[in-house]
Amino acid sequence: MKILVIDYGMGNIKSILNALKNICNHEILVSTDYSQISNSDAFILPGVGAFRDAMMNLHEKNYIEPLLNEIINKQKPILGICLGMQLLFSYSEEGGINKGLDLIEGGVIILNPGSNYRVPHVGWNDLIIKKPLMFEGLRNDLNVYFVHSYYAQTSSDYITATFEYGSEYTASVMKNNIWGTQFHPEKSQKNGFQILKNYITFCERGF
Repeated sequence: MKILVIDYGMGNIKSILNALKNICNHEILVSTDYSQISNSDAFILPGVGAFRDAMMNLHEKNYIEPLLNEIINKQKPILGICLGMQLLFSYSEEGGINKGLDLIEGGVIILNPGSNYRVPHVGWNDLIIKKPLMFEGLRNDLNVYFVHSYYAQTSSDYITATFEYGSEYTASVMKNNIWGTQFHPEKSQKNGFQILKNYITFCERGF
């Protein structure tokens, strides 16, 4: 199986690669060339930074049309991480209304946890599991690492976990072959590695 980490200039590719090398023996590709998309079996879309800039980069690198074709028409799996998860949604309110990949219905809006909480939200939080598939193998310790100012607002049908930070917010989502984590599994130590393993297993099984 070939897993493509999509490098569009907005992600910490090195930490994701290090994590993947620790958990699987599949071929891991990193490419800024959209032609690699059709040759890959599964995708990881990382991201750190601004939603609008990320979408502009994806457009400029001609990623969007071939990526949507593989995900929608060929049902290949994708995991979006942090900003990469937000890009999976219909739109974001960051820097004005900006259109996303529209793979999951919903929008990305700013955190509003109250005056006792800082934004951006940076640090460790426990997951509140709503649907278990993404989290098989995790036990009592459900701590993962977040860095973000915006969160995804979507149907409960797609939310697999939440977290509390003044209010309850979306931590992860799943829609058919599409996975997303607002937190960084590659920075979440053993819990994050287990979640990445679960994604690899999901890809292997053909979901």
